[in-house]
Amino acid sequence: FVYLLVVMGAYYAYASFTGVNPEDSSHSAANTNHSTNAEHSDDGEETGHEAEHSEHGTSTTENSEVVPMVHEENEELVITLKDHQGNPVTESDIEVNHEKLMHLIVVSTDLKEYKHLHPESNEPGVFKVSHSLEDGEYKAFVDIKPKDLTYKVEPINIKLGSQHDEHEQRTLQPDVNLVKQVGNHQVEMKPSSLKANEEIQLKFDLNGEIPEQHLGALGHVVILDEHAENYIHVHPLHGDEPIFETQFTKPGIYKIWAEFKFNGEVFVFPYVVKIE
Repeated sequence: FVYLLVVMGAYYAYASFTGVNPEDSSHSAANTNHSTNAEHSDDGEETGHEAEHSEHGTSTTENSEVVPMVHEENEELVITLKDHQGNPVTESDIEVNHEKLMHLIVVSTDLKEYKHLHPESNEPGVFKVSHSLEDGEYKAFVDIKPKDLTYKVEPINIKLGSQHDEHEQRTLQPDVNLVKQVGNHQVEMKPSSLKANEEIQLKFDLNGEIPEQHLGALGHVVILDEHAENYIHVHPLHGDEPIFETQFTKPGIYKIWAEFKFNGEVFVFPYVVKIE
């Protein structure tokens, strides 16, 4: 006890001599530590937030500022377009692309069925089109070109009909022969390469036939991977030749649908290839 009194007396004597309030000094030191910790915490939190925001910003440029929704109603496919604030994306917000505001690609989950449709709008942000698809599960790809909003085509799962019959999932087998006969028309696809991460030209031999203009082009090519997740829509490299240029970023199995118009009717030629 005596020792404690001596220490306390010496401390207060020192404080009196220097003019410093020991309680203020202790409180100031605590505040300094708290301020340093808070600054460090804020910096760390801000740095993390900026890193997260940066990553989010990067993905935002790749993802969509337009949110499409697809459902069936009265034997029609109804496509609703909204931005992230819930505002309708209207006809005036979309550019005409190959003669249409919207190209709707619908494929069955087994990739056997394929439809290229063109919904039209009769109210802001809503597009509709009739269809002849059987009941089952499908994936829809809403292909649009917004004027001022970023957009990436992503698969949308839809179920048609009341029974919702599931299409059997099968692994695609690459074609041994790339010559396809549809109706009275024979078309051979001649790819310049089947390797990933390089420019590939898909040249089509139409067996001497000359196709008609189809949606402002000599033809159209739609490509999906075997899981129907990666969507590619390609137009001719030159206006007067059925040559299409594309690139596959990943190896795997892909299905290619080539559309050509003969005598006023559109024919679709399907091919399955393996990209190494």
